[in-house]
Amino acid sequence: MTVGLSRKLSGPELCLERFRSYTVAHPRLVEAKETLMNAIKGAEPNSLIFVFGPTGVGKTTLRLKIEQLIASELLSELRDDLTRVPVVSVEAVAPESGSFNWRDHYTRLLHELDEPLINRKLHRHAEGASQGSILRFMPASRAVGSEFRYAVEQAIRYRRPVAVMIDEAQHLGKIASGRRLLDQLDVIKSIANQTKTVHVLLGTYDLLAFRNLNGQLSRRSVDVHLARYRAEDSDDRQTFINVVQSFEKELPFDEPSDLLSEWEFLYERSVGCVGILKEWLVRAATAASRKGSRKLTKATLESQALCLAQCEQLHREITDGELKLCEQREAITRFREKLGLSSCGTERTDPMPPALLGRLRRPGQRVPTRDAIGRMNASAATV
Repeated sequence: MTVGLSRKLSGPELCLERFRSYTVAHPRLVEAKETLMNAIKGAEPNSLIFVFGPTGVGKTTLRLKIEQLIASELLSELRDDLTRVPVVSVEAVAPESGSFNWRDHYTRLLHELDEPLINRKLHRHAEGASQGSILRFMPASRAVGSEFRYAVEQAIRYRRPVAVMIDEAQHLGKIASGRRLLDQLDVIKSIANQTKTVHVLLGTYDLLAFRNLNGQLSRRSVDVHLARYRAEDSDDRQTFINVVQSFEKELPFDEPSDLLSEWEFLYERSVGCVGILKEWLVRAATAASRKGSRKLTKATLESQALCLAQCEQLHREITDGELKLCEQREAITRFREKLGLSSCGTERTDPMPPALLGRLRRPGQRVPTRDAIGRMNASAATV
């Protein structure tokens, strides 16, 4: 037994660890969880599901919740079939050389699938070799991606997961010059097709570049948007305040910490993303506990908050992603006109945020205003 595992957590450390593992079932997360579960259960077995949203909005928490749900639903079957895994999750690691490393990705998938002898895979042509012939093994250092890919396909068929989930999937877009983005996604699509297994890609708004690259991909893909909370929306604002209150009740301190009075500052430095808020509060609670504080003060919050430059960068990236979604919604009207449905008119179910309306106006396009009508004033008509 290792020293780290044998050491028992003390009272304050245990309370802090409980707070670290605490999650709030806020409306955005609950809605995304239901949408994603319905998509996994209802989509074709070879479909692709894109889950996108701002960084720090809670996509990893969403993935963990989905893993728990799938595992609980398959519990009885997993007891009878020890070879099956409920779901496979892997992170798409950012490449060091600037181009996504498929060999490394396949290796990580095989590890998650509990595949034995990963570094001793056979050439595919050796599978049908006659008895007595020499089977050549391919060392990991020289193995090509296609051999690992075939091993991944075989492992998925054998383990039969409900879904393959790829976190930080925007890193798939790291490609060498001359290679098309569609080629990257075709690999995932092909594996999903060969194994008849739903693939879920979770990432930032950079994932929007992967959507609708061709008609076949559009037909087989489903979108799930996990958005942040907006201060300009009264319902979102109240929900964010409720989230702050929930975290306040779980803080590992003897005396109450008045976070509600600081909700605007908490929103400002989290940009409305619950994941960023949670990470910030964990850092602040850890710092306060190490100093022996009995509550979380604003001074401690300020010392652990993201700086203004970081928040501005986050806000720029988030609003750019939200703008792309809004532009696509505006394209619905143009598409309906092409189909001859412009006279049927439909109401927008997901209205465009007011803050983004002005950014969508084309150069030279007038601001909507009411023009004066009727007779002109006599004095105004005089030259």
